[in-house]
Amino acid sequence: MKVSVMTGIRQVVEEERTIPSIGNKEVLIQVMDCGICGSDIYYYEYGRIGDFVVEKPMVLGHECAGRIVAAGKEVKNLAVGDLVAVEPGYTCGTCEFCKKGLYNLCPDVVFLATPPYDGAFAEYLKYPADMVFKLPEGMDTVEGALIEPFCVGLHAVNQSGGMLGDSAVILGAGCIGLCTMLALQSKGIREIYVVDMIQKRLDMAKALGATEVLNAGKEDSIAKIMEFTNGKGIQLVFETAGARTTTQQTAKLVKRGGTVVLVGMAANPVFEYDFGMLQSKEAKLHTVFRYRNLYPVAIDAVLRGHLPLKQIVTDAYDFADIPKALEDSIEKKADMVKAVIHVSD
Repeated sequence: MKVSVMTGIRQVVEEERTIPSIGNKEVLIQVMDCGICGSDIYYYEYGRIGDFVVEKPMVLGHECAGRIVAAGKEVKNLAVGDLVAVEPGYTCGTCEFCKKGLYNLCPDVVFLATPPYDGAFAEYLKYPADMVFKLPEGMDTVEGALIEPFCVGLHAVNQSGGMLGDSAVILGAGCIGLCTMLALQSKGIREIYVVDMIQKRLDMAKALGATEVLNAGKEDSIAKIMEFTNGKGIQLVFETAGARTTTQQTAKLVKRGGTVVLVGMAANPVFEYDFGMLQSKEAKLHTVFRYRNLYPVAIDAVLRGHLPLKQIVTDAYDFADIPKALEDSIEKKADMVKAVIHVSD
């Protein structure tokens, strides 16, 4: 099978590898579509994200979906021919976090395309069947691949405790920011402001139903939001860019008694944050690390809610063009919102 391997910073080559054999509780998936995540771009461009360092050749890609081509003897929930979405992390199942249902916090998680584990930029992927989810009729593998970032947004909204009638602001209109907006809409929250510095992303947010979009490179977004809310601020503040400045802005934007949710993971520590301002508002601060117990919920929400996940995709590339796709994601990010690799038919 063909595999796309990151061999160094901004270096990706295509290799031939043996199609993996599967165990009794595993399935073999022909990967059909795989999204390019911000983490893929960071590893490709810098070789690290915080403490996660690429120290040997690694296969990128974790937002994946495809078709079952083989199933182990003990697999009952899936069959050859099923279209599926892959939850890209599997855990030990025995630690205190797994036993509490907080498996995203398992210290021994194997997560695709996170050092030292290979990802899904490959023609075939073997995977534990209990973390693979059948796509219902009416959903394709592009939507299946996007279930992963949608789960991040859905988990962020769940962490916020957001309710019908709340106001929200999203700082960062990349894929995760837009998925957070769709997740808010699925909960009936309609007053949503979106802030970014890339106009194409803001245009996408507006097309998807944002109340107002603000270009932080051209206007004072904090002042404008205070103007929109008569100086009260916003009930739910989501930071999805993983940037120092936007993280610091959350304390200013949140309403008294409101909630801040840090979704984006900053590449470097944010040392200066006004906790005093947060305390004076008795605002809550939540963080997000991936998601848990959400894939079936997310698939159902997209199907029944007719959420336009595929509309987020602005660029599609063939498997052979993965190096170009990664380079474009860096050099042409002002013209891109979300790129997806079409691996196979």
